[in-house]
Amino acid sequence: MVQPSALPALPAEQTPAPGAVFDWLDEAAELRSRAGLTRTLRSRPADDPVLDLASNDYLGLVHHPAVTCAAADAALRWGGGATGSRLVTGTTALHTELEDELAEFCGVEAALVFSSGYAANLAALTALTDPDTLIVSDAYNHASLIDGCRLSRSDVHRAPHDDPEAVREVLGTRVHRRALVVSDTVFSVDGNAARLPELSAAARAHGAALLVDDAHGLGVLGPGGSGALAAAGLAGEPDVVATITLSKSLGSQGGAVLGPRRVIRHLTETARTFIFDTGLAPAAVGAALGALRLLRAEPQRADRAREVALTLSARLTAAGLHASAPDAAVVSVRAPGPEAAVRWAADCRTAGLAVGCFRPPSVPDGISRLRLTARGDLTDSQITEAVRVIAATAPAGA
Repeated sequence: MVQPSALPALPAEQTPAPGAVFDWLDEAAELRSRAGLTRTLRSRPADDPVLDLASNDYLGLVHHPAVTCAAADAALRWGGGATGSRLVTGTTALHTELEDELAEFCGVEAALVFSSGYAANLAALTALTDPDTLIVSDAYNHASLIDGCRLSRSDVHRAPHDDPEAVREVLGTRVHRRALVVSDTVFSVDGNAARLPELSAAARAHGAALLVDDAHGLGVLGPGGSGALAAAGLAGEPDVVATITLSKSLGSQGGAVLGPRRVIRHLTETARTFIFDTGLAPAAVGAALGALRLLRAEPQRADRAREVALTLSARLTAAGLHASAPDAAVVSVRAPGPEAAVRWAADCRTAGLAVGCFRPPSVPDGISRLRLTARGDLTDSQITEAVRVIAATAPAGA
């Protein structure tokens, strides 16, 4: 094998100019543009007047005084940042409070807070597996779970979407020392929920653990919004681990892993995205705590989010559109293609309504969609207006 230092230099006439080394990026951008996959950043003002059905603020708590005041108080007391990694100076008493209250609320032994839900998923998948592990992962899992599987060095099998029997069959071929079944609890594209009891039964039948990402279930499913595991009767089970994000129903930022105490200890001591990452900023911790305490005091917020989702779906379907039947707080509406979806979302915004736009590669089935957040704080008149705008701007073939 030729070592890099031994490779001959290019002749001077073939050496690209410094400005040409990234010319291939322009070609890639042109290909994305032709496929209708151009993505752009949009800065929004603090007082954006549009009706927001695009965010993940499922309970409408981002601007709630109980959340914003808790964030401000935490920043004033603890400072603008965590100052270091969690194992050095980045764990405050506030972090510990949040972990204790999350564990109690979700019915698990312990919790560990990360700087993002993405980091939490990478931690769980890389720290709980090795090359002698079989991972069975749902085909529609979130990108963070997919990336965690890739980084795990394990034998990863991509199972058909929402098919516990297929998972059971794959586990039946297992020759590995360990096995892990991985799934979202609520899939972020159409808002359908995984069949967790069946997945758990399949995993247990073959001595496998179950890891679920409850990013879209926390705050919406389960008693008082305590999550999909609680809804399925699996909260606190010794062979089940969950990850969550604090940036959706709790209106803050960050993520956490929930599960048996020994799992949390193992992640604390081995997970690279925990050990080498700066701790979550105190303001975000404070905001998440404020939202969690508000949800515990007002559990009906979870019921309202599900009610809004069902209402949106029913009214959009009645308007002749292809709307998903939601299990939580996500509703999607199919578009004829990626370019039509982009135009549709833009037309909605011009009419005063912000909606999400999902296109390949974000959608595993290749079908472009508008994605709607059924926020629990939406009024009936806002729901009516949202349906009106979506139907009025729908492209041909929607």
